[in-house]
Amino acid sequence: MALIYVVEDDPSIQEIEMMALKNSNYMVQVFGNAASFYEKMEEIIPDLILLDIMLPDEDGYTIVRKLRSNVKTKKVPVIMITAKTAEIDMVKGLDDGADDYIKKPFSVMELLSRVRALLRRSQEDIPEQLHVGNIMLDNERHTVISGEKNIVLTLKEYELLRYLMVNEGIVLRRETIMRFVWGTDFEGESRTVDMHIKTLRQKLGENGKQIRTIRGVGYSIGKECGDET
Repeated sequence: MALIYVVEDDPSIQEIEMMALKNSNYMVQVFGNAASFYEKMEEIIPDLILLDIMLPDEDGYTIVRKLRSNVKTKKVPVIMITAKTAEIDMVKGLDDGADDYIKKPFSVMELLSRVRALLRRSQEDIPEQLHVGNIMLDNERHTVISGEKNIVLTLKEYELLRYLMVNEGIVLRRETIMRFVWGTDFEGESRTVDMHIKTLRQKLGENGKQIRTIRGVGYSIGKECGDET
């Protein structure tokens, strides 16, 4: 289930985009300004961003340039959605790094079609194999090797490990993991994450120590072994 960030200060447009995306089974978070968007990007990077150009604190052109200059966000798909209709505005947005451009007013069907197409293209860029330290995950074969040992994981354990490895070095909150792996953000279920992390570490053996616990926040995976507190 893909997570999409909507950066838009017009409440009516926010509502249209949010409802259309949620009805198509996407997870959505909405931001009315660049500051709140940047704050959330430090926590979790989405699968796609719908970005308005005219925002109260920073324009979309500047935002997309910053995204493309950051190694962690340079490949995140961005669709600019704006009332600016001049060709020069569209060209500027694409030149700054946007992947697509939709003019207001727009058709909901067109929006969803563009989102699906861009998500498909971005998924093709995910490597067949993920490597973090001594752990290797093969997306094509759906296998995991820890050191030189093949590891048998449940579906949720596999999805949890894959999500951690895709976001190597990033601290992922428990509620964020719940949304991506289990499709819910119910806070009372965060214990589920802890139990799956525990069994995942056990199955990975010595390399399970590469999964770090960030006390009071969540989990991260890295090449070096970390504290399991």
